[in-house]
Amino acid sequence: MEFIALLIDFILHIDKHLVEIIQNYGTWTYLILFLIIFSETGFVVTPFLPGDSLLFAIGALGAKGALDFKSALVLLILAAVGGNTLNYFIGKTIGHKILAMRNSRIIKKEYLNKTHAFYQKHGGKAIILSRFVPIIRTFAPFVAGLGKMSFTRYSVYNVIGGVSWVCLFMFAGYFIGNIDEVKNNFTYVIFAIIFVSLLPTIVPYLQSKRRR
Repeated sequence: MEFIALLIDFILHIDKHLVEIIQNYGTWTYLILFLIIFSETGFVVTPFLPGDSLLFAIGALGAKGALDFKSALVLLILAAVGGNTLNYFIGKTIGHKILAMRNSRIIKKEYLNKTHAFYQKHGGKAIILSRFVPIIRTFAPFVAGLGKMSFTRYSVYNVIGGVSWVCLFMFAGYFIGNIDEVKNNFTYVIFAIIFVSLLPTIVPYLQSKRRR
């Protein structure tokens, strides 16, 4: 419970925590940010990491000059694409073994089923679209690898999705993150980003509940 409380606090006050990280670790901050984005997209056990809000906050700090915006942009695109590539190969090589484990704590079947339904609905484009849906973006590469999608085809979608995702949130943070109204209500903005990002999973869930 303590970990969850700390995680929620970090996400909702991510701008302040990022400033502290920059002050304490300097250039090493770029490696820390790379590892967070890489891990969120690269491992099915880390869907809780704050990708969207983190990218937005990085963009806002880049506009202030606290971080080098261009360096962070390139580095985090590489992290997003590289993480998804690793996740794809995990699904392709040992995905079936993971699924065969009874009561596996490595992945939640509920998340996997939602991702599979998303994948069935959108096809290959799901790799791009899933980037903008928390949790599902962590499982989409795994499902693609599990389903033996060709690596060449997957890579095209992966690069397009990774570039689009990182650029959208970082540029949004860069251009609007330092507007006075946004700065003064940054926690609410982060909460709104999380809520909007989760809508694609919340709406179908509520619709299925109504049908029952």
